[in-house]
Amino acid sequence: MITDFSERLIVQEVAPRDGLQIEPKWVETADKIALIDQLSLAGFSRIEAGSFVSPKAIPALRDGDEVFRGIRRQAGVTYVALIPNLKGAQRALDAGADELNLVMSASQTHNLANMRMRCEQSLAAFGDVVAITRGTALSLNGSIATTFGCPFEGPINEDRVLQIVDAYLELGMQGISLADTTGMANPRQVHRLVQRVLTRVPAAALTLHFHNTRGLGLSNVLAAYETGARRFDASLGGLGGCPFAPGASGNICTEDLVNMCEEMGIKTGIDLPHLLKLSRQLPDLLGHEMPGQVAKAGRNSDLHPAPTNLPG
Repeated sequence: MITDFSERLIVQEVAPRDGLQIEPKWVETADKIALIDQLSLAGFSRIEAGSFVSPKAIPALRDGDEVFRGIRRQAGVTYVALIPNLKGAQRALDAGADELNLVMSASQTHNLANMRMRCEQSLAAFGDVVAITRGTALSLNGSIATTFGCPFEGPINEDRVLQIVDAYLELGMQGISLADTTGMANPRQVHRLVQRVLTRVPAAALTLHFHNTRGLGLSNVLAAYETGARRFDASLGGLGGCPFAPGASGNICTEDLVNMCEEMGIKTGIDLPHLLKLSRQLPDLLGHEMPGQVAKAGRNSDLHPAPTNLPG
């Protein structure tokens, strides 16, 4: 287990997609663009800026084309689009996405609920996407939803996850994400599976995507980091959740993750004061409080004046 925390932890922002997809209040296209533009200045190397799924399935993100065409792109930032199929991939290509994130569940039941197809059909559709992107500058990332547990089927066999990893690599995907879609993972389980996946995938190509549904999100990050993982998705304010998974709640909170890393001496390269400013604007934008903690409590270094009535 790693005890030297000198290696950088890479935080990848997903609020504009995974964060907003479950929000009942419509966020105007201009506001989505403004949020992404501000996140682009915070030090992220990768921002999931939107998705190209059916507007009937995810109405909150029906303006993906306009969003991708309207953002001010910063050098060194990869702007990612989640896509479910060939049609979505073509739209993302036309809109100028830098990377496509393809998602299939380890759970057959969740894949049917989320993607309306069996896993075998999803993999076949991904082959078509790989074919049309061959020879382009786009990179492809394969995400495995419900990696650590399914709300319908329960525990997921680790060998099943490894089979999907192998299938993604055979298709030619450059990156792999392991997603804890409804926050069912625990640190010991995370350590064991990440250790196995890292025998197939280099740390630079592996992303962990945790939700804080049961309060273990940051603990799972540390378990994965100590095992050798280096890339993690997080969402500003702790926004997010899968619309097709009962009990789903927000992703791990970006500013809480960055704050934890700073307190432990783990470098992220992310501008925490800038994140906190953005997070504190979210309640006005979305009409409700955020689950993130540091934006409410402040950093440890944000000291308060001593009481004036202290005894001498």
